[in-house]
Amino acid sequence: MAATFTAQVSRSTVTGRWRLYVVLLGVPGSQWPECDLNPGPEVPSVQERSRALDALGYVFTDGAEWQWAEIGSVPDDPDAPVRLFATAEVRETSE
Repeated sequence: MAATFTAQVSRSTVTGRWRLYVVLLGVPGSQWPECDLNPGPEVPSVQERSRALDALGYVFTDGAEWQWAEIGSVPDDPDAPVRLFATAEVRETSE
């Protein structure tokens, strides 16, 4: 059975660009495969995210879909801005 990984999409609080990356457990985050997406506030399209995954050498596992969630910027403050991110299960294309 092919190994699975978690791909994530989030918007950088520093650059404002959307970024797609694949989480590799036991590997420093600075070494994770990643790709910058569109610079604006619009969420990258499904096709744009799929092309980025393909460029990194990954594809969705069977039946995988992007799952969106949010995390608060200030714990226990419902009025604070939130950060939107998505996750999907992927596998390497070479497997």
